[in-house]
Amino acid sequence: MAEDTADKAERGDRIAKVLARAGLCSRREAERWIAEGRVVLDGKVLESPAVNVPPGSIVLVDGKPLAEPEPTRLWRYHKPSGLVTTHKDEKGRDTMFDALPAELGRVISVGRLDLSSEGLILLTNDGELARKLELPSTGWIRRYKVRIHGTVEPERLVALENGVTIEGVRYGPIKAEFERQQGANAWCTMALTEGKNREVRRVFEYLGCTVNRLIRLSYGPFQLGALPRGEVEEVPRRVLRDQLGLGPAGDKGKRPGEAAAAPRPVLKLARPPRPAARPRKRDA
Repeated sequence: MAEDTADKAERGDRIAKVLARAGLCSRREAERWIAEGRVVLDGKVLESPAVNVPPGSIVLVDGKPLAEPEPTRLWRYHKPSGLVTTHKDEKGRDTMFDALPAELGRVISVGRLDLSSEGLILLTNDGELARKLELPSTGWIRRYKVRIHGTVEPERLVALENGVTIEGVRYGPIKAEFERQQGANAWCTMALTEGKNREVRRVFEYLGCTVNRLIRLSYGPFQLGALPRGEVEEVPRRVLRDQLGLGPAGDKGKRPGEAAAAPRPVLKLARPPRPAARPRKRDA
């Protein structure tokens, strides 16, 4: 077993994994960059992602050397409605990455929320971590609060715990509960582990309702809580250690005996100043 581990370390990791760990991009983006001829390994332009990077190799991306990996960091972000969760949008719509503080640097989202959805998005500087947290095999529950137009029988919501197939797509067990009816609208909660594209909306359409508000409340152990809309807060490293098992300091690429970097302050989006209060008139 020790020899296998040593042999694997000598061969190194796949280039896409190395780029993702450096926080430059996701594995899928890395593969596209390689196809575009943007990645060079030890003086050779790569044509395929099926390449390992041995220790001591020199990797260039767009002519610039790959930086040493920074400590893994994770943030909670309260995404407002009206922003897409891609770095660039082909339709020219506003993206959540444009709204993030510049001090955050290059980050990757863990999963997505569509344009009109809001709530918790996890952000990280480690593309490999983002990939792991998105996998259904992680088993992390995503919880949502949903407002629908129409009514739905509680019995039909309970039946979702057995999973459902909609237009050939199989959705796994969903725990859904009816909360209350408000006129033509109703509030429900949903908990699922897969998080397929537009899963919540498609399930309610299948039930004969239309989702008109969708809020993600949690992603695994991480909660939206009272985080204000549009703001971002870093997850403490002790929490990363406890929840993700990232090591004593939650660092990646830290050399033996090297002290962990001091945590950076919480970053929040700037808010417009409040107007000055008008002086109150004194009684005559």
